[in-house]
Amino acid sequence: MEGESKGTVCVTGGTGFVASWLIFRLLQHGYFVNTTIRSNPLDNKRNTSYLTSLPGASERLQIFQADLDKPDSFQSAIKGCIGVFHVAHPIDLVDNETQEMKINKSVSGTLGILQACLDSKTVKRVVYTSSAATVMFHNKDLDVTDENTWSDVDYMRTFNYFGASYCIAKTLTERAALEFAEKHSLDLVTVIPSWIHGPFICPGLPGSVSSSLSMIIGNKGQIKYNETTAFVHTDDVANAHIFLFECPNAKQPKGGTFALLLRLQ
Repeated sequence: MEGESKGTVCVTGGTGFVASWLIFRLLQHGYFVNTTIRSNPLDNKRNTSYLTSLPGASERLQIFQADLDKPDSFQSAIKGCIGVFHVAHPIDLVDNETQEMKINKSVSGTLGILQACLDSKTVKRVVYTSSAATVMFHNKDLDVTDENTWSDVDYMRTFNYFGASYCIAKTLTERAALEFAEKHSLDLVTVIPSWIHGPFICPGLPGSVSSSLSMIIGNKGQIKYNETTAFVHTDDVANAHIFLFECPNAKQPKGGTFALLLRLQ
């Protein structure tokens, strides 16, 4: 399949852990890839060589600048694509933004991207990268938590720890995306990965990978957390995205939603 063109797809947030690995696999599968990175006037020398040096990238990878707080900026990257993998999510590591600002940026940015997909007239399916955070926080004693379960936003608002805004934003964004897709008859599939670990090509050690390595390096505090945490491999996440894009039957009546969970025993 490598070397055989299968059309052009867009991957948002291309410099991230999951998105960069997804680009790697999409190129291997023979796709032309448009990817977006955040525009930052203070970061004109951002190193993207780990993307541009991928096999096939020189011929089949284009990098565009786009920002979730400017949804129209994604239009040029999406134009002419047959599919879009929306992986990007706003991350505020220094807490400069309020919870509502983070939520609004995620929701409005995602809806803007979905509108660009409709406007393109060429996008056949959108695969949205959600999170297990959208299904696991509900303060209910459930025997099974799966893709049909939703986290309780009001319950999550009572959390007083770093990351609560992320969980709330992902939940509200996925709900909004599914509602938009149903209203506008857009073919949308959402993927719900748990804590992702495995190989990576992006600079720096991804937080979830650091967590999984704690069992090797002896971080006792993190190991205790890992005992109750579901993990999924990077390759499984990337391959699931590609499979769900290519599989005609992935679309479900309520919008295709698929959970990727691997619990370490």
